[in-house]
Amino acid sequence: MEIRNIAIIAHVDHGKTTLTDALMRQTGMSEAGVSMDSNDLEKERGITIYSKNTSVFYRDTKINIVDTPGHADFSSEVERILRSIDCVLLLVDAQEGPMPQTKFVLKKSLELGLKPIVVINKIDKPAARPAEVNEMVYELFLDLGASDEQLDFPVIYAASKQGIAKKNLDDEANNLDPLLDLILEHVSPASSPELEGEQLLAQPFNLAYDNFLGRLAICRVYKGKIRSASTVYVENLNGETRQRKTTKLFTFKGLSREEISEASAGDIVMVAGLADIYIGETIAEAPEQGPLPAIKIDEPTISLNFLVNNSPLAGREGKYVTNRQIKERLEKELEVNVGLKIDFSDANAYKVFGRGELHIAILLENLRREGYELQVSQPQVIIKEENGQKLEPFEEITIDIPEAMTGVIMEKISKRRGQLKDLKTHNAQSRLIFEIPTRGLLGYRNDFIVDTRGEGILCTHFVGFKPFAGEIEKNRLGAMVSMMSGKSLAYSLWNLQDRGVLYIKPNTEVYEGMVIGNVAKGNDMAVNPIKGKQLTNVRASGSDEAIILTPPLELSLENALSVMNEDEYLEITPKSVRLRKQYLTENERVRAKR
Repeated sequence: MEIRNIAIIAHVDHGKTTLTDALMRQTGMSEAGVSMDSNDLEKERGITIYSKNTSVFYRDTKINIVDTPGHADFSSEVERILRSIDCVLLLVDAQEGPMPQTKFVLKKSLELGLKPIVVINKIDKPAARPAEVNEMVYELFLDLGASDEQLDFPVIYAASKQGIAKKNLDDEANNLDPLLDLILEHVSPASSPELEGEQLLAQPFNLAYDNFLGRLAICRVYKGKIRSASTVYVENLNGETRQRKTTKLFTFKGLSREEISEASAGDIVMVAGLADIYIGETIAEAPEQGPLPAIKIDEPTISLNFLVNNSPLAGREGKYVTNRQIKERLEKELEVNVGLKIDFSDANAYKVFGRGELHIAILLENLRREGYELQVSQPQVIIKEENGQKLEPFEEITIDIPEAMTGVIMEKISKRRGQLKDLKTHNAQSRLIFEIPTRGLLGYRNDFIVDTRGEGILCTHFVGFKPFAGEIEKNRLGAMVSMMSGKSLAYSLWNLQDRGVLYIKPNTEVYEGMVIGNVAKGNDMAVNPIKGKQLTNVRASGSDEAIILTPPLELSLENALSVMNEDEYLEITPKSVRLRKQYLTENERVRAKR
């Protein structure tokens, strides 16, 4: 059977998973209502976080499909996948056009010499402008230095929610056959008898974990055949070789995996038994075959410390609270989360390096759902030094907003050292493109939502390390710090709400040093949230006012990471997210400042 290997790449929310689901439904690989986004967090947020493999069968051909994340923080998932496939379907929204992540993933695939198929998706949107978007995609290819061969890309129009695709906009269509036919026609077969006859060469591009089988390597077989229960040689990135034995082999069939005894060149398989395998290593039949080119992944941009929770309320809600348990869980995360790096050298605080605030927030959300309790420090940008020059990470941000809001946004971003690269206006909507240090972007999303009243779209992608941009003035919010322990009362919160924004409701347990709100003036303020009303026997008109509380800003993980200050920790438990000062008492804080 012939094999074709493709990946679906696009900006977040342009319809990758919807298209993959529609292809599986049409080829009978899944039922209606079953989606590739199976993780709880993916269902809740409506985004793809982990890349996933599936396969469909069409006209006696097996098409292996890899569905990739569209969010910039998970771009390490996309980078390594592009190496294992032969063609990409580049999905572009027929209304929004190419967005930052479209540019990022397209650039990576063009560098690898892949020839994309462009799918202009969501043509059923009322404001769709497919012909215009087609021109924009062509310009993007030119900007990224595509070769003449790559510029001659085939285009197909689709509405993946309805499960239809067509070559020309005025064609009649009732299924996705035109797209499947185009894949068979445009993508070269991954397998051939000559390759199958050679010695085995395979490379893992993703890892999975099974409680019974241990670590699983998802590999592309480049040459020869891989068999279960056979001896192989694994060569690492430093050229060291070790002998291992495969125990089981699986192939992808729709959303399920099927055990097989052997797989040929061109196929994508899951291999069990190689306990210490890592992404980018080479699996060979003989030790002298030499390695395949290494898979390079962009480096992390932010870091923060993970510590054992030592607040007065520690250990009440979590199941796993000790240093050893947190360390074991982080080591397990390293096996599958390639964009993450962890420094275990300090026994009291593990330094975690990640690709962005969302990347870290998803990891923390997974930990708390599993019953872990811990605290983390404020995320800091990684600053490097090369040839005596100080370098920091920069991001490109694309902002879509109503035209009237352009001035406010430009003013705020220029204060954070952002530089305007491009400005376009279409139908009273503006698209602004800035380049900004990652430092300037940290904590900006909340301001952006307020400034645009929720009408703006902000997308980012990492562009690289550039010379340090200088100091950034940020409006630091002061913290409202509890100076007492106990349960908060509505009366005291009613008096405090005029000073700033509260994070807690009445009857919330608080402790000395816990941050219960913020103050617009930049200085911290010690407050007593448990003070009750003085009750006397005397009644006077006007003394018994009705207590009306403004709903508090309840902290979510991402929210808290963006509003926390440098001298604070974020306490995370399965049921609560609390901000606290690193030093709980006023005396300790004064001493630490000295």
